[in-house]
Amino acid sequence: MKLAQLRIVAAIALLVAANANADVGRGDRYSGHTWASRSPVLAQHGMAATEQPLASQIAVDILKKGGSAVDAAIAANAALGLMEPVLNGIGGDCFVIVWDPKTHKLYGYNGSGPSAKGRDLAKMQAEVKAAYAKAGMPAKAHIPPVGSLPVTVPGTVDAWGALHDKFGKLSLADDLAPAIAYAKNGFPVTQLVAQYWKGGMARFEREHGLIEESANARRTYLIDGHTPAEGEMFRNPDLARTLTLIAEGGRDAFYKGAIAHTIDSYFKRIGGDLRYADFADYHGEWVTPQSVDYHGYNVYELPPNGQGFAALEMLQILKGFDLKKMGVGSADAVTAMLEAKRLAYEDLAKFYADPRFADVPMKGLLSEAYADQRRKLIHLDHANPNLGPGHPKLFNGDTTYFATADKDGMMVSIIQSNYRGMGSGLVADGLGFMFQDRGELYSLDPKAANVYAAGKRPFHTIIPGFVMKDGEPYMAFGLMGGDMQPQGHVQVLTNMIDYGMNVQDAGDAARWRHYGNAEPTGEPSQGIGTVEMESGFDPAVKAELAKRGYKVVPGTGNFGGYEAIMYDAKQHVYWGATEMRKDGEVIGY
Repeated sequence: MKLAQLRIVAAIALLVAANANADVGRGDRYSGHTWASRSPVLAQHGMAATEQPLASQIAVDILKKGGSAVDAAIAANAALGLMEPVLNGIGGDCFVIVWDPKTHKLYGYNGSGPSAKGRDLAKMQAEVKAAYAKAGMPAKAHIPPVGSLPVTVPGTVDAWGALHDKFGKLSLADDLAPAIAYAKNGFPVTQLVAQYWKGGMARFEREHGLIEESANARRTYLIDGHTPAEGEMFRNPDLARTLTLIAEGGRDAFYKGAIAHTIDSYFKRIGGDLRYADFADYHGEWVTPQSVDYHGYNVYELPPNGQGFAALEMLQILKGFDLKKMGVGSADAVTAMLEAKRLAYEDLAKFYADPRFADVPMKGLLSEAYADQRRKLIHLDHANPNLGPGHPKLFNGDTTYFATADKDGMMVSIIQSNYRGMGSGLVADGLGFMFQDRGELYSLDPKAANVYAAGKRPFHTIIPGFVMKDGEPYMAFGLMGGDMQPQGHVQVLTNMIDYGMNVQDAGDAARWRHYGNAEPTGEPSQGIGTVEMESGFDPAVKAELAKRGYKVVPGTGNFGGYEAIMYDAKQHVYWGATEMRKDGEVIGY
């Protein structure tokens, strides 16, 4: 080879090497906060904020056809169950808050299902022990996260029926048609969902000894033996048939028709305890959202068996601190919020349960007098190592989140989940959806409020939020992610109310997550616990928190997923926000 050619080859090699090592950061923003992901989405007539852009588009299309915000929410939920089976689906539960402009009232719906009526505590304890033994695993005093034991009656389709009967404008068939079409024809899988999908199916393989039957899940959720990659088309014809039955027969098609009979036969075949009667006898319930006033904003959550009251208890405690003066992200502000979280979650572990089975001191938990008492346990210069549950009875007088809003002012805050990842690992023959594993959250301690019982609803993590201001709707919002949810609700709200952030910036701002409290499932407190913090916090703040006694570690991505629609009553404009940490989008018109 000639010298000139050698020089050209060498130059090309250097160029390739340089490009291989090249990297580039994000571009600059020229308005708003430089760290924000984008500006809020603004629209006047209607809006949808979901974790999947196609689901948001479906919801807006339903609104444009004349559907209500509830129609749009049902349509989006059906699509999300198809497109994000790693988080939710009709095998899970659903909680909803609806603002109805006609009655000028907030409505809440608890769409969580109970355990099998034919399995009492003693039988559950024996079956848990037998399941671990069969799997060759050490026995645990905890319901397994997969298999038939944590499966409870799914409440989502019931919630659709109740909401549609009360607030729907289009037919249920119209609402479900887009999801049915995508299930038949396919959709491209998004980035984060593809990652979760791969991890979820791998987890089932690791825990296969606890799962009675896995062939149906593999057939439903794998493509030629692999999970779908980002951008790969996925189809679910079984789910299309199931949704078609619901579109034609309503909620009873799921709970009393062919679907329920198929589920009954499936659980009999694999040795599970759920039966047709558990489905036929089930109905969710309308509940009254409860609120606290936080600096002039009335923040609403649903009562237990969900964990929404923990967010309200935190806000009541935090009212006694001047977070604005302390400064956003400061060591004092974070300390106050961490200690409020630890106090509220100790109460959560002891008292939160199905109120039909347990005496939950709801008034006491939210009272200002109780918050005053609990606040005295907070010392901003150090973490209190001796926090436990309080005595609220002395003061007694629960993923994917999305929101919709329509041209008439109706706003829907809705959250729906299979609980841990994809769920139990079980898919009934030919139905195309996985059953939730929500029952893992029962305690097996007979003395616990949340102890397992036949026909009882488990403690729930999924919580929709809503804010009113001066008697008018202000914001439908939520932040999914297990026990991140109440602490995430509080961080978003304080970002907006105390620090003046807009609806998008409030979700983009760096988050912390604390874990180590006692659990409703019976696990004891781990002392002060651990604080994960995203990289956006000042290293000096992290160092100061460590001096105060907290174990501070880098974030691992478990900071939840936020969606919100805020309403400007003066301009009659919706402001939408979506989670930059997820795949979603806000669409308005």
